[in-house]
This record gives sequence, C-alpha cells and structure tokens, in this order.
Amino acid sequence: MITLYSLLVFAHLIAFVLWLGADVGVYCLGQHFRKRTVYTLDQRIALLKLLVLVDLTPRSAWALMVPLSLSVVAAGGYWDVPVPLLWGSWIVGAFWLFLVWDTHAHDQTARAARNRRIEGVLSWIIGGFYIWLGLQSILTGAPLTMSWLAWKALLFGLIFVAAIMIDRTFKPVGPQLTAVLEQGSSDATELPLLGTMNATRKWVWTIYLLLLITAFLGNVKPF
Repeated sequence: MITLYSLLVFAHLIAFVLWLGADVGVYCLGQHFRKRTVYTLDQRIALLKLLVLVDLTPRSAWALMVPLSLSVVAAGGYWDVPVPLLWGSWIVGAFWLFLVWDTHAHDQTARAARNRRIEGVLSWIIGGFYIWLGLQSILTGAPLTMSWLAWKALLFGLIFVAAIMIDRTFKPVGPQLTAVLEQGSSDATELPLLGTMNATRKWVWTIYLLLLITAFLGNVKPF
C-alpha cells in the first residue's frame, strides 16, 4: 500500500541517487579538465561549463535532502519532529534551492557572491544541527532512539563540514583559472590550478564515503 512514508522514502532515495550520481559526473568532468595534454584550452573550458551545469543537480538534491530527511524520520515514527522544525526545514530547503539556481543564473556577479555567502552560513547552521542531533542521540538515546539513525544524523552533519572544506579549498580556483585564460596554458599558470584541484579531491572523496555509509545505515539498519 502506498503511504506518505513510502513516498517520502522513494523521494529520499531519488535525491540520494541524483546527489551521488551527478556528483560523480562532476568529478569525472573535472578529471578530464585537468588533462591539458589531451584537450585544447577551448575544449577544457567547454568541459568546465558542462561541469557547472551538471553540478546544479547534486546541489539541488542536497538542498532537498534536508527537509526530506526530517520528513522521513517524522513519517516513519522514528522521532516526533516538532512541527515548527519540520515546516522550517521545508522553508529553508526551498530557499536554499532558490539560492542554488539564482547563483547559477547570475554567475560571476555580486549577487552570486552574496548567495554563496548565505549558502555558507546555512551550511554551518544545518551541519551543526545534524552533528548536535547525532551526538546528543548517541550519548543520551534521545531524541533519536535508534543508534543507526543517530549515527546517520552525525555523519550527515559531517558531510556539511566536508562540503564547507571543499568550498574553502577550491576558492583559489577563480583567480587561477583567470590566469590560465589571460596568460595561456603553461606550467606557471596550470600547476597552481592543478594543485588546488588535487587538494580539493580528498574532501570530495570524503563526501562520497560518508554518503555511502549513511546509505548503508539507512537501508541495513545494522544496530
């Protein structure tokens, strides 16, 4: 029988698939962008433009995962989520989704920069909430009474931390890419850009690992 819970679980699953699947696509495009001996600079820029477009999918799925996760928990009876928190999560999720698409529509503008700063604040707040929720539940058994769910909440919060580290590590890419475009492709311009991309990869892999573990906990419920 179709229930609200089953529909929410399905939506949660689709969001997870879009998040991880599309992000792997972003990763692969980034890997090909690095190959300056294989592609011309114009081809690499085209790959970069495609990367930015594909990146809208995981960013959108991530924004929706916040209200979906709390809604699944509430509908499944795992936690009597306070109504203001539940509705607030959907408002925040919708606002976050707007920021993602508005930033894309106004890229390279002051408006986009403002949106990214707001996203950064939201990431700290939401990530901190999930880390608190997970730790509180692990240590006291409440409000999440099931250990697997408490650990899942904690790991979800750590995903926010890893994402914040990606943004911080990736920040020099803007000026470094500008140097490549203005001065041409050479070791002097390309190696700093490659170094930044390499430094970012460890945080990307951290997110992939955390996503797989949280998916395992949610589906297997081992403890």
